[in-house]
Amino acid sequence: MTVTAAFFYLFSTVTVASAFMVIASRNPVQSVLFLILAFVNAAGLFLLMGAEFLAMILVVVYVGAVAVLFLFVVMMLDVDFAELREGSLQYLPIGALIGVVFLIELILVVGTWAIDPNLIRVPAATIPPADQVTNTTALGRVLYTHYFFAFQAAGLILLVAMIGAIVLTLRERLGVKRQDISRQVARTQETAIELRKVPFREGLKDVA
Repeated sequence: MTVTAAFFYLFSTVTVASAFMVIASRNPVQSVLFLILAFVNAAGLFLLMGAEFLAMILVVVYVGAVAVLFLFVVMMLDVDFAELREGSLQYLPIGALIGVVFLIELILVVGTWAIDPNLIRVPAATIPPADQVTNTTALGRVLYTHYFFAFQAAGLILLVAMIGAIVLTLRERLGVKRQDISRQVARTQETAIELRKVPFREGLKDVA
């Protein structure tokens, strides 16, 4: 067994085990930590394949931003997951309908070769030889030419997911001081600053 094969089996085993623990762990903080471990090992697999740009993006964007943001949200906001699950049964019919649609799409994708083999015959992207262009340049040319609409659709899906996450976690909290932008903008020097002449060694005695 070569060194590359040994690292492949190591990274793949840890990635699969970490992905399983993400959904099996009861503690959301531990789930996020296992998710970070899975991302790091997946980045190692990308490095073995020679896709160093994808490995760096996976570590910087997902581990450095998304997963850590999830961790801070879970730890700082103290989200009550039991309360969020209440009333989720009323959305079960809609979720089941969406699941059936996704299942039909997956079946059609898997069985495309039997329905019409020409559907998957997409023209290959014209990429210069590997010794003339870097992986980053080649990936950018492919994404923003042949897969431009799919790339934009993925961005739109992520935007909808972000808005949905904000809506789910946004709730009214009593006793929390909030900013009043109109009052802050309307403040003048007379209402914001009060000048007093303080006698020597007496200080302010009538400050509320």
